[in-house]
Amino acid sequence: MALVYLKEINQHTRFAIWKIEESADELLSKLQLSRSERAFLERLNKGKRTLNWLGTRVLLRSMLDTPGYIDCPSDENGKPYLVNFPHKISLSHSFDYAAVMLSTQHEVGIDMELVKPKIELIANKFMQEGELNQLSANQYIEQLYVCWCAKEAVYKLQGKKGVSFKDNIWVDPFSYQSEGGYITAHLNGPYQNVTYKVYYERFQEYMLGYVMG
Repeated sequence: MALVYLKEINQHTRFAIWKIEESADELLSKLQLSRSERAFLERLNKGKRTLNWLGTRVLLRSMLDTPGYIDCPSDENGKPYLVNFPHKISLSHSFDYAAVMLSTQHEVGIDMELVKPKIELIANKFMQEGELNQLSANQYIEQLYVCWCAKEAVYKLQGKKGVSFKDNIWVDPFSYQSEGGYITAHLNGPYQNVTYKVYYERFQEYMLGYVMG
């Protein structure tokens, strides 16, 4: 496993990306897991899901730089949290990469997706018509991924089920920048009404979206 990207956003917040190259056994050898965590792994289908779960935990251990056990359960909404560390966290993975975002001050959300043209087929599942109409024809697929990653990052930050990407999170018009930038996303859900500045950037063939709140 190799660290391929590390970004210090501010003195409190950072994220990192690792490429998963080890086997499941090799990743397991780097972790301390509870009985319930091992039971969870047994329920997963062997393959990418197992490697992705293990990869995010190995990266988390690397970022926290501790020899001790890291208790990282998920709450009733599926949002991961740390029991014995003060950091807020967000986890993501896509194919051979794992991403972890940490902050000692802010709630955070991060999403990482491999850019593929097929996203166009499901665009109306997570975008309102007005949002789609504001996208330009140039680099249309990349813009869709910016919107998806932004909405996913906001969803992870707020951490509640019952929030719809299409109906509760929408984005303002933006001009896509290949070197990265930010968009404004509005969360108008059953729990809160908040506006976020969500940052995006390309990493190789992937799109990243990340937010602090």
